[in-house]
This record gives sequence, C-alpha cells and structure tokens, in this order.
Amino acid sequence: MILASKSPRRKEILEKIGFNLIIKTKEIEEISDKESIDDKIKEIAYKKAISIASENRDEFVVSADTVVVIDNQVLGKPKDITEAENMLKKLSGREHTVITAYSLLNLDKEIEIVDSVISKVKFKDISENEMEWYLKNEIFLDKAGAYGIQGKASIFIEGIVGDYFSIMGFPINSFLKSLNKIGIDIDKIKNM
Repeated sequence: MILASKSPRRKEILEKIGFNLIIKTKEIEEISDKESIDDKIKEIAYKKAISIASENRDEFVVSADTVVVIDNQVLGKPKDITEAENMLKKLSGREHTVITAYSLLNLDKEIEIVDSVISKVKFKDISENEMEWYLKNEIFLDKAGAYGIQGKASIFIEGIVGDYFSIMGFPINSFLKSLNKIGIDIDKIKNM
C-alpha cells in the first residue's frame, strides 16, 4: 500500500497493524472551497491520495489530513515558535476539536473511500514555565495545533473524548471498519 504522507506518526500506526508501506508524496495546494471544516479536510485528504493514485492506478493509496479547530478557526501547522506559542495559549484551559480525514483509493478496482473522525481534547491551563519548557524541548512545527498527543504535550491533556489514534494523526479503527465494508479483513492487509 502507498502512504501519501510524510508523517512518521501515520507510518508508525499503519505499520504496527501490519501494513507494508511505500511512501510517495506530492506537494498539493491544501485548500478547499467546501463549506464545513470537516468537508474541507476530507477534500484535502482526497487530493493528497488522488495525486499519487492517478500515477499508481493499480495500487491502494491512503492519505490523511489532521487539523485542530477552536472557536471555528482551523489551527494547522505553526510557521514558527511565535505562532506555536499563540496556538498553545489559545488552547490552554479549553476544549478543542481534532479532525482527521483519510482517503483510500484504488482507481483500477474503483475503490474510493473518504471519511473523517472527530474527537475532542481538553487542555489544562498551561503555565508560562510549562510553555517555555515545551517550546524549548519539543518538535512542534510539523504538528497541527503545535502539539502531538503522544509527545511532551501529553502533560497538557486533561481528557479526550473520541479516538486517540485519530488525534495522533490516523484513525486506524475507522479505517479498518472501512476496509471491512469493502471485503478486506485484517488478515489480508499485508497483501494490500
């Protein structure tokens, strides 16, 4: 299976389940004119997959996109430490939404799955000392909302409602259910 993503977290989640992955990516314009944020993220995940699937028609291609949403504003990946700090201040002491959309395509087999998982994350109030420590010690520029649930930001998390792996970057449970619907059981995933 081709993973149309550079995310080490997505690769790790899929490989732990048993998928044999080839990584192929293309730069795409991550924009959408869809109305809802959920639909926008689904379209972006689809664009990532189709950019690779169109050149690999007989292969299964999976992609994903994750965003953090607070006050109906999308927090993508921060451009620099200042933007990361501003994002974390906005999230501090509040609940926010994490949406991860995924797409699975196999053009020759006419398989096209696009879905998303929406979860909620509650941050504690982040002290200045914790903020400074985090920004000095964590790699955050490649993470939506400037944090990864599995990393040092775990100290900020008071609770989650939803799918931990979706918050991490790939909703493996939902993905496997989608595969089951098209007749691919877990024991067949190595052959994808």
